[in-house]
Amino acid sequence: MGRIILATCAAALFGTGAFAASFAPLVTPTELAARGQAVQPIILDLRDASYDKGHLPGAIPAPYATFRGGKANPGAVPDVEALEADLERLGLRLDAPIVIVPEGKTDTDFGAAARAYWTLKSAGFTDLSILNGGTQAWTAAGLPVDTAPVTPQPTELDLTFSDTWLASTEGVTQVVEGTHDAVLLDARPTEFYEGRTKHDVAERPGTLPGAQSLPHSTFFTPGTPTLSSSTDVAGLKQALGIKDGDEVVSFCNTGHWAATQWFALSELAGLDNVKLYPGSMVEYSQADLPMENVPGLLANLSRQIFGD
Repeated sequence: MGRIILATCAAALFGTGAFAASFAPLVTPTELAARGQAVQPIILDLRDASYDKGHLPGAIPAPYATFRGGKANPGAVPDVEALEADLERLGLRLDAPIVIVPEGKTDTDFGAAARAYWTLKSAGFTDLSILNGGTQAWTAAGLPVDTAPVTPQPTELDLTFSDTWLASTEGVTQVVEGTHDAVLLDARPTEFYEGRTKHDVAERPGTLPGAQSLPHSTFFTPGTPTLSSSTDVAGLKQALGIKDGDEVVSFCNTGHWAATQWFALSELAGLDNVKLYPGSMVEYSQADLPMENVPGLLANLSRQIFGD
């Protein structure tokens, strides 16, 4: 599936309200390095390994698992009290800018940062950015790294998790049953959408009935782990049949690839009312609910809309 044509500047789409973020939601290594002393963001390194071999100066180790569920349902929203305690240990503050840094080896790595971003935004943090290309892009730009660990000063938080950008299994079921209107977008590669493979923890292969295929890889510069910073919003809405005001639900297997899709549509393209279904097909398939295996013919139709 081809890449969506770039057209609209992400920075112009973000921060159009009263609140002005320290950075755009997607920041480059050069932009972050040139911030000067006036802006000192909290930098979260999401890697599970290699932190001690080199990380951005001042970066705090914040493993990806902090921001989602356990092994049985990895995509689940974390327990809010446990999340609050973890974020307090990381020294996060609601009034501080936060830059989230993935590994940057593949486009799949970006999903970890997007999911952390979605979790933090839903928990009330407002000044959020993702380092495009992650640690690898930072080092490729010749920027300095540290090997000394960073120990943050703990903080106190009082978090409430908002459902503004959240789609639940109950809500998705209502869409499938036709009692609630929303556009369902499957962010997985087409072999998952077509039911030719499934996640290890999923009970059954297939997709949500009525869902359209829009793989997360669509939003990246081809052959790179770098997310494109803008999108042809009008063309995208026309291709997917999205009308102004429509609710859009992004899903995948565990809310990882779909987080990238949510980020691209909501934070970069500026579409209103985009929600992430965090439990996605793992959670949905574990319930006795209808699923659909989409024939290759329908997937081919999707490819014709966006290109090969």
